[in-house]
Amino acid sequence: MTHCLLVDDDPEIRHLLLGYLKGFGFTVQAVPDGRTLRRALAASTPDLLLLDLMLPDEDGLALCQWVKQTRPALPVIMLTAQGDPMSRVLGLELGADDYLPKPFEPRELVARIKAVLRRGAAAALPTASAADVRFEGWIFDRLRRELREGDGTVLALSAAEFRLLSAFVDHAGKVLARDRLIELTRSGDAEVGGRSVDLAVSRLRAKLGEARSGQPLIRTLRGEGYLFDVKVDT
Repeated sequence: MTHCLLVDDDPEIRHLLLGYLKGFGFTVQAVPDGRTLRRALAASTPDLLLLDLMLPDEDGLALCQWVKQTRPALPVIMLTAQGDPMSRVLGLELGADDYLPKPFEPRELVARIKAVLRRGAAAALPTASAADVRFEGWIFDRLRRELREGDGTVLALSAAEFRLLSAFVDHAGKVLARDRLIELTRSGDAEVGGRSVDLAVSRLRAKLGEARSGQPLIRTLRGEGYLFDVKVDT
């Protein structure tokens, strides 16, 4: 049975979603703020996190970032009353898997939960494309959604960075235009613009560092796109 952790400071919303999601077979733990979220995650890891961005004690975006740094494989759906697209874009860049603006239909939330869980299950299937990928001293384990250094040190990847690196290793040595990267890394119905892709590439490039040649592993080709300029071994 799927275990969802809901974080929302509105008791009416917690009560409504608790009953509604249970009706669809989910087990739900509902907490009101970031402090109790941290305690809940210390006790057990749920299958999915529903995170309101407007919390009384902590910024929801900062919480999303912390969750993805400490539990990168945990799917996160943001619930936000903030109407500006930038809040949504920032959440997706920090690793959220999907977002749903308030007010929303509970049935749509159920559909998005199922879609996010399906994507996670598909990513975990042991296919040929999910095998360990090695490049420039790195080991990219798509089954565990981990990036490891040669000494075994694990580098945390957000969901967006995982999708981005997957796209690059699948197209190593090929120039990928910005629009193509958006297409390859899109998560659900979330609209992500070119600027957010540029920022995600910059963060991933900083994590990967330079090749032995001194050149960045991800090169920017002005007017063309991005090139993952490495030899990939599977």
